[in-house]
Amino acid sequence: MTATTTINPITEEPDTVTATKRNRQKRHRAFWKDIKFKYKLTIINENTLEEVVGLHVSKLNGISWLVLAMVVLFIVASLIMVFTPLRNYLPGYMNSEIREQVVSNALRADSLQQVLAKQDLYIANIQDIFRGTVKADTIQSIDSLTTLRADTLMNITQRETDFRKQYEEQEMYNLTNIAARTDADGLIFYRPAQGIILRPFDTRQSHPGTDINAEPGGNILATLDGTVILSTYTAQSGYLIAIQHTQGFLSVYKHCGSLLKREGDVVTGGEPIALARGETAEEPEQTDRHLHFELWHQGKAVNPELYIVF
Repeated sequence: MTATTTINPITEEPDTVTATKRNRQKRHRAFWKDIKFKYKLTIINENTLEEVVGLHVSKLNGISWLVLAMVVLFIVASLIMVFTPLRNYLPGYMNSEIREQVVSNALRADSLQQVLAKQDLYIANIQDIFRGTVKADTIQSIDSLTTLRADTLMNITQRETDFRKQYEEQEMYNLTNIAARTDADGLIFYRPAQGIILRPFDTRQSHPGTDINAEPGGNILATLDGTVILSTYTAQSGYLIAIQHTQGFLSVYKHCGSLLKREGDVVTGGEPIALARGETAEEPEQTDRHLHFELWHQGKAVNPELYIVF
């Protein structure tokens, strides 16, 4: 009879993993024990050796107080930047008044620079007169004198060109007028239609509105939130729509191609309310294809260009 003995292989890998895990846990406990260990900070009177103040502080307490102080400083700095004029120095926070002042100062500085250059040329030409280079009887004024020199005509500098381009790009989508209007505080006026101005506002010539060369078939937008009070067709103005707004404003849109809103409808600023006239076979040379836009305030026609950037 033969006895068979089975020997299971024994490896050291499970013991190694267990030992490594145990060492990691020991280091973890040692780390937290060290960071939570409290030290006593004592202030002693030198003469009487009496303990005046005694504080128990750990590394964890120190880190916590440091993080708390940094958070408080960050909050205080944020509040100062948001609720004080310092926010105007942050990118994107400059308001229209500051932008207008910057542009005005830049233009004024450029004008002063041109005046100084003109005076320098004037003095240089006076010196030429004394030398006999320029005849005295040819001099009429400072303007005519400076034109005698070849360097009088000053072209636009690259700096001025870059400044104008940057300012125009920043103000391209600015829906509010740069000039402050107290009667329109808090209101954002939308341009009623895309296109160039054909005829501006002029009450002296009985033209209480602005004519815009609207794109044929394009959208006509409400300039402000309001309620449609008139939506009809007249022989003189074609399709016409009028909207009553807040703060005493009333907008009128004449010579529309078709109307999208009815009387009593509530509209929001920038919402399409009508379509511009399009070219048709029946009226290929129609003269009233433009949009006539009127803006009234408290029963008086006002210039839309004072409120809207066309």
